[in-house]
Amino acid sequence: MTNFGTARQKMVDGQIRPSDVTDLRIIDAMLTVPREAFVPSQLQGLAYLDVDVEVSGGRGAKRYLIKPAVIARMLQAAEIEPTHRVLVVGCATGYSAALAANLAGQVVATEADVGLAEVAAATLKGLGITNVTVVTAAAAAGAPAHAPYDAIILDGATQIPLEALYGQLAEGGRLVGVFATGQPPRAEVVTRSPGDFGTRAIFDAYAPVLPGLERPATFTF
Repeated sequence: MTNFGTARQKMVDGQIRPSDVTDLRIIDAMLTVPREAFVPSQLQGLAYLDVDVEVSGGRGAKRYLIKPAVIARMLQAAEIEPTHRVLVVGCATGYSAALAANLAGQVVATEADVGLAEVAAATLKGLGITNVTVVTAAAAAGAPAHAPYDAIILDGATQIPLEALYGQLAEGGRLVGVFATGQPPRAEVVTRSPGDFGTRAIFDAYAPVLPGLERPATFTF
């Protein structure tokens, strides 16, 4: 039987710390939040490996918990403070939202798949995490009713521009995600300043593209 506490510590020591994650609040969250609770029971042995773990159960569009080090580095780049309101886009079963909940005052998490959104809400409630609101919504739409946000985290990659999400950032707010618009794909920070947006690449990274954020298909003859 897997000792998940030991696996969690090995994940932090072998994946998170070597990835230059130095924010002790993030490290504490990675040590505290049971990643296995957000993974189907038959896949819990994979929960702490350096892989994207599929959680969609073979129905609908494939969904994943993205690699632990990738989500940890993106959370660090978002510079989340305890008073912040955070939007997690495409939360799948809710692991990324649970991590953000340890850093922020309030978290809104969107998920396009109704079944996964229900799983996320139930899992978060079962863990006693009360500062997350799960909303069923398309990834590109965000959750404008709860905006503006001090930080927006993409729990996956995008191949298209994200104007609707940029518009939901508070002034000075940051959107962090993997942008698969070129090669190699990169995690980037988009910061909103008065009248403009600035973009900064932070590291090369792969993450599965979120449903709804795929590049439109092109016809070939």
